[in-house]
Amino acid sequence: SPSLPEYFVVPSSLADQDLKLYSYSFIGRRMPLWSWNHPNGSALVRMANIKDVLQQRRIDQRICNAITRSHPLRSDIYKSDLDKCLPNIQEIQAAHIKLKQLCVNEPFEETEEKWLSSLENTHWLEHIR
Repeated sequence: SPSLPEYFVVPSSLADQDLKLYSYSFIGRRMPLWSWNHPNGSALVRMANIKDVLQQRRIDQRICNAITRSHPLRSDIYKSDLDKCLPNIQEIQAAHIKLKQLCVNEPFEETEEKWLSSLENTHWLEHIR
């Protein structure tokens, strides 16, 4: 995938041929990336959606098992679908543009009364929270 970094961590139990095979199943061929590890056993893995719903459970289970086996503490995996609870990049960009317009284009003295509500309407603070 052109959007993945040149190098990234791959669980040792996943063979190269498995990675090539599985990569076609992910949207944009974005393989799971083991992004972060904490000494308490937590790991952060980013993963794109799997195109084929019928294959999803098998591929997901195979990759999750490989991550669990490779993790130093063999911690259980907790999965969260961030697409459902986080804004997309377009929403963040739109909020940032509104914030910039509010801070740069509007003289504060003239908009002081409604400034906080205008700030809230940008949704910027909500997104960065």
